Amino acid sequence: MDRRTFLRAGAGVSALSLAGCAGLLESRATGNAPVPENRPDGIYVPGHVEGMEMVDTGERGDFAAGLMYSYAHRFWTVTGNTVERTSIEDGDDVHLMASIWDPETRTVLPETGLSLEILRGGSLVSEEVIYPMLSQPMGFHYGANFELDGDGSYTVRLSVGGVSTRRTGSFRDRFGEPTTIEVPFEYSRSARDELAYEVLDRGGEPGAVDPNAMEMMPDSFAPAVEELPGTVLGSGRSNGAVLVATALDSPPAGVGGEGGYLAVSARTRYNRMVVPAMGLAGAVRRDGEPVFDGRLVRTLDPDLGYHYGAVVDGVESGDELTLTPTTQPQTARHEGYETAFGGLQGGMEPVTLSA
Repeated sequence: MDRRTFLRAGAGVSALSLAGCAGLLESRATGNAPVPENRPDGIYVPGHVEGMEMVDTGERGDFAAGLMYSYAHRFWTVTGNTVERTSIEDGDDVHLMASIWDPETRTVLPETGLSLEILRGGSLVSEEVIYPMLSQPMGFHYGANFELDGDGSYTVRLSVGGVSTRRTGSFRDRFGEPTTIEVPFEYSRSARDELAYEVLDRGGEPGAVDPNAMEMMPDSFAPAVEELPGTVLGSGRSNGAVLVATALDSPPAGVGGEGGYLAVSARTRYNRMVVPAMGLAGAVRRDGEPVFDGRLVRTLDPDLGYHYGAVVDGVESGDELTLTPTTQPQTARHEGYETAFGGLQGGMEPVTLSA
């Protein structure tokens, strides 16, 4: 199976794996399915799913990149607590999606910052900073709608910014320098129109479509709970985000201070995809007295993955831990996630755990 067939099939499998969810497989030319009515304040099954095409991958320096495209589609951007819908505009030909990862560990790297140029014959066709995004089939990635200059050969230039997130362990001295990766892109409208487009009978119900299976690039899964270092204290849900807390005897290399280390791994309900770029505070109380009260810092670690962490004076059995999202994830959302992680309702409830 070649990469085009594999990814087209992957989108269909993702939808069909939901019992009773499969709808009519049809051409995108029939129009964009409406956003489901009566959506819940949380994650829901989108009204439709679309196939996507793997364009190619590239690697330079500390970074690898993969480029994909699908039909142009609506999405929701997030700035602070303001959520705005971006509709399809006249002339939008494709939705381009890029993923950035570490070629050594295949860890997906959120918060690199990414801009994209499309060139044809050396001339600039389009240039944009594309949005960090969350979607059910892909998890974290970067994406935006683009207008092209007809069928033909293009070069897509991805300008990857250095990672500003705190990095620990073997990641301490990596990902700091920006780089540029170029990917060739052969486009034809007829090939785009062959991509799957499926209306889902369960659109609007609580749940999610499964992640796409992609051989050429990693998914943005958070570590399984049983794989997290330290002592897992418990987990709780906040508007579709699952917050898993673990306590380590000492902080990872690169984190200053002495004592234990509290790490919180945030992942999506249903698909276990990383939820990055939010503000998170933690409080630990022991016998009613405060032990820790402060910000959990966004951190990238080879063992803990992307997480939120801080040095604490140990966590003991019986301690009460409160995790309070202070800013919802500053990522755009595909359909099914615009009502989750704060989203259109604007806030995420605290999570309280007993160690």
